[in-house]
Amino acid sequence: MANRSEAKHPLKMFALNSNRSLAEKIAAAAGVKLGQATIKHFSDGEISITVDESIRGDDVFLVQSVSDPVNTMLMELLIMVDAVRRASAHSITVVIPYYGYSRADRKARSREPITAKLIASLLEDDGVNRVVTLDLHAAQLQGFFDIPMDHLEATPLLANYFVTHHLLDNLVVVSPDHAGVSKARRMAELLKAPLAIIDNRDPKKSTTSADAVIGSVAGKNAILVDDIIDTAVRISISAQTLKDAGAQDIYAVATHPVFSQNAVKLMATSPLKKVIVTDSIQLPAAKQFDKVEVISVGDLMGQAIRRIYLEQSVGQLFVNDDLAEGDQA
Repeated sequence: MANRSEAKHPLKMFALNSNRSLAEKIAAAAGVKLGQATIKHFSDGEISITVDESIRGDDVFLVQSVSDPVNTMLMELLIMVDAVRRASAHSITVVIPYYGYSRADRKARSREPITAKLIASLLEDDGVNRVVTLDLHAAQLQGFFDIPMDHLEATPLLANYFVTHHLLDNLVVVSPDHAGVSKARRMAELLKAPLAIIDNRDPKKSTTSADAVIGSVAGKNAILVDDIIDTAVRISISAQTLKDAGAQDIYAVATHPVFSQNAVKLMATSPLKKVIVTDSIQLPAAKQFDKVEVISVGDLMGQAIRRIYLEQSVGQLFVNDDLAEGDQA
């Protein structure tokens, strides 16, 4: 299909309440201004949304992370989709930098829901035409949708932190458990570094035993890779395990900084030197600390939106894995 250099349907983008600062970066990268909408929360928790401009016949993109408070942010998104659909938009694309409930992706025990699939069904039934998201907890979640989905990857951006900060010497990339090996391997490939695994056979107890590390980490700078840092128990214990095994500087890298409960305190007092995350979730002041470094995914997601709108290949964003050199902007 030919590229739409002259669009038949204007592009409109709206931000809800989860991450306004990221939405502004995405809009700037996509070359569009954020539209106007009024979002009200009543005292009993009900949500009222009004779209304050005409969107009839437009291609509408809605930016919302399903992050804390998760259920409120999800309902905002669903209600906004309903408002946009009833306002006769030509198409509705939801841009979800952090897909909440993604960890509930299967029945691990009897009589459990598969909540990630439920969210997908709610979005489809609400009238969404396309979904754009970032680093799902399991890539197979794409199969929960019967509409087009673009699954973007932040790993090259996170890997580039080590290039631009000249931290490539004597590296080893470490998965905190066996389940995260594929994500760690991707980072290791980008950084041309060896891979190690923490043999965590009981996720509830984890380990601080040096002999639980599969691979050589002694005397090396270690990068712990995960998709989400939630309570930070696993990542902090993993850092101590690596320190006990003789690792030198230890970094944690993750796309989504949930940082719940005592996560900040655990990481601040752990052997971690830096915690590198993206802005898929907006960090309030209470969750910011000296060790944390935030890398924006605004340009990546904005470019993806522009390509979707112009009917160009989103896959081209991932063709070139060469990492940048020089100072980070």
